[in-house]
Order: sequence, then C-alpha cells, then structure tokens
Amino acid sequence: MKKLYEFICRQEMQIAQYSLGLLSLLVFVAAVARSLHYPLNWAIDAATFLFAWTVFLGADAAMRLDRLFCIEVVSSRLSPKAQLYLKITNYGIIAVFLVGMIGYGLPLSYTTRFRAFQGIPGFSYSWVTLSVPIGCALMLITAILKIKVFWRAIETGESIVKSEGISGEII
Repeated sequence: MKKLYEFICRQEMQIAQYSLGLLSLLVFVAAVARSLHYPLNWAIDAATFLFAWTVFLGADAAMRLDRLFCIEVVSSRLSPKAQLYLKITNYGIIAVFLVGMIGYGLPLSYTTRFRAFQGIPGFSYSWVTLSVPIGCALMLITAILKIKVFWRAIETGESIVKSEGISGEII
C-alpha cells in the first residue's frame, strides 16, 4: 500500500509540474496569437482545465512536503509536545474542511456533466470540477497521514524532523 501511495505521489507531482509548464506556455502562445489577430478560442478553456488541476494537485504536494505558508510566531514558543497537539488540531480542522469540499465537489461535478466548454465542444466541464473532490481527497489522505505521524510522536515522546516525506520521520 505504501508503494502505491508513493507512486501516486510521484505521478501527482509530475502531472502538476507538466500542467503548470503547459499552462504557462499556452497562455503565452495565446497572448502572442491574440496580438497577431489570430486568437486561439480554445486556449482559455484549456488553461482553465490545466489551472484547476494544477492548483489542487500542487496544493496536495505542498501539504505533503510541508511547503504550506505557516506563521510560527506563537507556536514556536510552545513546548514540542504542545506544538504536536497544535499541528494535530490544525490538520483536524483542515480534514473537516476537505471532507466538506469533497461533499460539495462531487455533486458539482455531476451537475456540470452536460456543460461543455465554448472553445472545446464535446469536452465536459465536469473534468474541471472533478479537480475539487479528487484534489481534496488526496489532501485528506495527506492530512490523515500527518495526524497519524504526529500522534505517534506524542505517544512515543520522540521528536519529528522535517523531511521530504509525508511530514517527517520520527527519530
């Protein structure tokens, strides 16, 4: 199961990176084409699709690699154990929010199934809205795994070192 999760994480990162690169190139080419009076009508729709997936896959990668914005003015003054409890609380709140996003994202994806892009006929808008529940489900898995690591650190009394993994390794 761990190898499957690691494979999914690697693929997620690659998709997010390639989507961001393609999105940037597409917006640039569309801008140049528009200035030459040859607008690409499908470019905005394709950029919307790529942007939605890049945002949610990138958010999960950032969460998994501890790259989210964090202000540690108050928390850095707490004891290591209190910091872990605070992190568990924060990720618990995040998990509740993500469950709500999944709950609202799935019906949204279903209701947009017949909506097509203007510039890309036959391509359902559901492919864009599916980025919400799928991305949030991936972030929920990350949040749960982080809570598990923090809880284990509290139980064992060991400290956590930041790493490029889920949230750190217990040392």
